[in-house]
Amino acid sequence: MKRILLLLADGFELLEAAAFTDVFGWADIDGEEKIELVSVGLRSPLKCTFGFSAIPDKVLEEVDLTEFDALAIPGGFDGAGFYEDAYSVEFSDVIKFFESENKPIASVCVASLALGHAGVLKNRRATVYHQAGGKRKDQLEAFGAEFVDMAVVVDKGLISSTGPGTGVEVALQLLSNLTSEKNTQHIRQLMRLPEPSNQWSNQPQVS
Repeated sequence: MKRILLLLADGFELLEAAAFTDVFGWADIDGEEKIELVSVGLRSPLKCTFGFSAIPDKVLEEVDLTEFDALAIPGGFDGAGFYEDAYSVEFSDVIKFFESENKPIASVCVASLALGHAGVLKNRRATVYHQAGGKRKDQLEAFGAEFVDMAVVVDKGLISSTGPGTGVEVALQLLSNLTSEKNTQHIRQLMRLPEPSNQWSNQPQVS
C-alpha cells in the first residue's frame, strides 16, 4: 500500500485538491495496489478559496510523517489567506522532511511557492501560475528555482504546475511515480481523461 499526505493550507483551492482525491480514489479501487490519501491541515475546519469549508482527515500534530510515501499540495489564493499557512514554519518543515527522505512532492499552481519558501527548489526546474507582470514567476525565481513555462514540470521527485486545470495531470504524474506508467494509463482510461496535447503542455502562459 502507498500512502499520500495531502497537505492543505487555509484558503486552498478545492478543484486542485479534488484532483488528488479523485485520481487516487480511483487508483485505490481499480489500480494495481491499494492507495490511501490522507488530507491534513494545520487546523480544522479549513476554508477554501471560494467560500466552501473543509474538514481534513487529520490535523498535522496527529500524523507521523514517516508513514507516508509522498506529499501533495494544492495551491490557493492570497486573499483567502493561503500564504499564511503555506509560508508557515509547520508547512515548511513537512516539505523539508519529504525532500530529505527523497520522497515525491507534487504541487499545483502557486503551491510551488511553498516549496520554494521551504528551500527545496534551489537550482531545480519548476513552474508556477504566471500572469502579465510576472509577480509569481519573480517570486519563484527569487527562491532559486529555474522557471520553466510548461503546464507541468518534473524535476526528479518534484512536480509543479501552472494552474487549477493542471491538477489532474499532476496527480497522474504522482501516481506514475508511486506505481507505474501502466497503472496510470489504466486509471486515465477508466476516468475518461484525455492525453494532453503538446500544445497544451507547452503553450506559454503569457503571450
